[in-house]
Amino acid sequence: MAESSRFCPACGVAVDGGAFADETVAMSTPASHQRRTPGRHSSSGTSQGRFAPGYLLGGRYRIVAMLGKGGMGEVYRADDLSLEQPVALKFLPEAVAGNPDALARFRNEVRIARQVSHPNVCRMYDLGEADGCYFLSMEYVDGEDLGSLLRRIGRLPSDKALEIARKLCAGLAAAHEKGVLHRDLKPANVMLDGRGQVLLTDFGLAGLAGQIEGAEVRNGTPAYMAPEQLSGQEVTARSDIYSLGLVLYEIFTGKLPFESNTLAGLMRAQQESQPASPSTLVRDLDPTVERVILRCLQPKPALRPGSALAVAAALPGGDPLAEALAAGETPSPEMVAAAGEGEGLSPAVAVSLLVAVLAAIAISSVLNLRASALERLRPEYSPEILAQKAKDTIQRLGFTSAVADDAYGFDWDNGFLDDVDKNNKSVDWDQVLAQEPPLLMFWYRSSPAHLTGVEFHDDLLTPGMVQRDDPPPVDPGMIEVLLDSYGRLSYFKRVPAQRLKPGPAAAAVDWSAFFAAAGVDMAQFQPTEPLWTAVTASDARVAWLGNGNRPLRVEGASLRGHAVYFALIRPWKQPGGQDAGQTSTRELITFSVLGILLLVVCLGAALLARRNLAQQRGDRRGAFRLAALVFSVQMLLWLARGHLALSFGTFGTFLLALCTSVFYGAVIWTVYIALEPYVRRRWPQTLISWSSVLIGRLRDPVVGRDVLIGATVGSGVLLIGSLVDFWRRHLAGWTPSLDNSDVLAGARGMLATCLAVGAHAIRETLFFFFLIFLLRVLLRNQWVAAAAFGLIFAALNLTSASHPFLSAATAFLVVGAFAFVVLRWGILALAITLLVANLMGSAPITSQTSAWYFSSAICMLAVPVALTVWAFRTAIGGRRLWKSDLLG
Repeated sequence: MAESSRFCPACGVAVDGGAFADETVAMSTPASHQRRTPGRHSSSGTSQGRFAPGYLLGGRYRIVAMLGKGGMGEVYRADDLSLEQPVALKFLPEAVAGNPDALARFRNEVRIARQVSHPNVCRMYDLGEADGCYFLSMEYVDGEDLGSLLRRIGRLPSDKALEIARKLCAGLAAAHEKGVLHRDLKPANVMLDGRGQVLLTDFGLAGLAGQIEGAEVRNGTPAYMAPEQLSGQEVTARSDIYSLGLVLYEIFTGKLPFESNTLAGLMRAQQESQPASPSTLVRDLDPTVERVILRCLQPKPALRPGSALAVAAALPGGDPLAEALAAGETPSPEMVAAAGEGEGLSPAVAVSLLVAVLAAIAISSVLNLRASALERLRPEYSPEILAQKAKDTIQRLGFTSAVADDAYGFDWDNGFLDDVDKNNKSVDWDQVLAQEPPLLMFWYRSSPAHLTGVEFHDDLLTPGMVQRDDPPPVDPGMIEVLLDSYGRLSYFKRVPAQRLKPGPAAAAVDWSAFFAAAGVDMAQFQPTEPLWTAVTASDARVAWLGNGNRPLRVEGASLRGHAVYFALIRPWKQPGGQDAGQTSTRELITFSVLGILLLVVCLGAALLARRNLAQQRGDRRGAFRLAALVFSVQMLLWLARGHLALSFGTFGTFLLALCTSVFYGAVIWTVYIALEPYVRRRWPQTLISWSSVLIGRLRDPVVGRDVLIGATVGSGVLLIGSLVDFWRRHLAGWTPSLDNSDVLAGARGMLATCLAVGAHAIRETLFFFFLIFLLRVLLRNQWVAAAAFGLIFAALNLTSASHPFLSAATAFLVVGAFAFVVLRWGILALAITLLVANLMGSAPITSQTSAWYFSSAICMLAVPVALTVWAFRTAIGGRRLWKSDLLG
């Protein structure tokens, strides 16, 4: 109808311009049949209906009285003679009883309403037909609807209003959990029985989320519609939240925030004006209540609370988790996530944590810089330059065969470090590192065929990683070169052809070119008996021995006059590139304990997951999303780590990467399904921010809070480690710290390191939490369990070769901090703790801004800093930092 119309164009009924806003409107029902007396289910209603009291309907229901009627139907109280209990019967208005759309809506109401079962939702029984009339049978509520109560007494007392508000939120949340949108939430559709129980009624306009389109969007009661619903754009769960805010506003103040005699005026009021603050109408109103109501009434849906449970949790005294646990119920993942919605940090606390993180990063960087071997070496050449030097060296040595593929990377000479540390009690490492040989080595491999790694090199099971010894150098034409950080030759090996052509004896190899490439004077060496084999075919072997503080042996081998092997053998070099000796007792103990713990976690997770699946328990959606994240990280890790080439080998490693990624995703899924239902049942507080992340609510202040706390603890753990290392070096003389050599490989190496740290953070978080959970169940006290968890890992460090008690105390402090974080703030905070600590610990710290690896160091430090700044902004929820801003 036009805004100026005084009469309905369909039937000529006079239009009361001031009544439209309070009545239910269904676009599929003729306008002439939408004007009815407001109010329904009122026990005081005595309007005369089509059925007189005492009428027997269908031989089963005896009509007692008419309760009320409205735009969507007439409601009677009746006695069910079969079950001997009172019921409420809802009939379509007579004028639309034959309307197919109205009948379809009637059937839809019972179909949708029966999906929702909750103490604060009126129960729907069935759809019936008798005497040519369709009706719904539902729970009879002996009481009064909230609308009539508000008309009688005005606003409710604060304590009663809070009680009704929380119960209304619970009923609406139960509907939303099933994907049901009420769409007609208003006081007239909220019943209060004689015991004070609150029941949400009338699902006549309800629909399933995502299935409401077109004109259906605008169905409802205009005065209680959200702006996006009133304008016909969309209707979502946040639209119901807006309606909930209007109802709460009316409960606490006795008035509606927006009033208008026309639809256009109502839309303008919602879009162009702010609702009057409830505290201006009710002076003693709790400020928390006012904030909740005004947040629900935000014009933009994204700014409203994400769920009705979040509204209940934000109300004074609202703790839906505690109420659910007290009632013996298991809160749903959505309830767990909603329990912390909006619970961020005050600006003062957030600023303090941000400053603490930045200070810890700065202090740790300074301490690590003083101990860094990389900072003292300051290698001049990037991997690309050293790769070119390796190619040039190979060509100068006379090998110019075509190369189809190559690979390279950095490695530390750990044998040299251990030898100096073991044989020299007082070492001036600045002087040692300034001498030869350099501690940092560069390896380069070339091949006439594509290189494809065939082994797994760490516990992340990334396939296709080409290393110095993988694939094995067995294919003819393969060349391996080892250079020091200055580009001087330290090792050369070439795999000769498998079949040689017959010919005369070849001339001896001129080894002077190899000595020149190694940067050593051949005249300073004396021939000696060869002691090392080339582990490749050869028909001549040579060796030289030089003099000096560290005797240097040079070995060479050739076949048919062509060199196949050349190596500078240092005193600490062990056969096969292995460190001497078998696995130490300390390593055996450590591996045994960790293996037992891993076995316990895997077997326990499998058994618990099977049980939970059989009983239909567990957050499967959250587990799938977590598994999908792990799968994606593993695949990205393969892209960053794997040696990619257009070959069948790369395709094979791709298939292996899929398998290992699915494997890890399945493992994480199993552990999560095994753990999550029990934790959600007993300690749901540890899952609040984690559940928020899994359902996509990344902007929730509680997520920012736990990320900021995790970053603070992670940077603190790194600082503790740096301080302990500094003290240990002060006690026994310092030993250089070897930075992560993978990061030095360039952008791909840096990305691979970040992804590996992320994968470890997710996996170790769940495994640590699983162990803490088991200890908590066994010991029946969370802090005793945390102490036991720390003692387990501290005991592993008692076998340390140097300062065992210091190492054990440090481990207890760090691992105990992990346990405290997960028990106090949850697993999201623990995951961020591990991520930040390991990420910053892997960065190649340097003060040389012109260094070719400086950008990698900055990028790796920028990740935790950016994460911390984002968490800071999210945790304060948009609140201003300074009082002057607030006053302004």
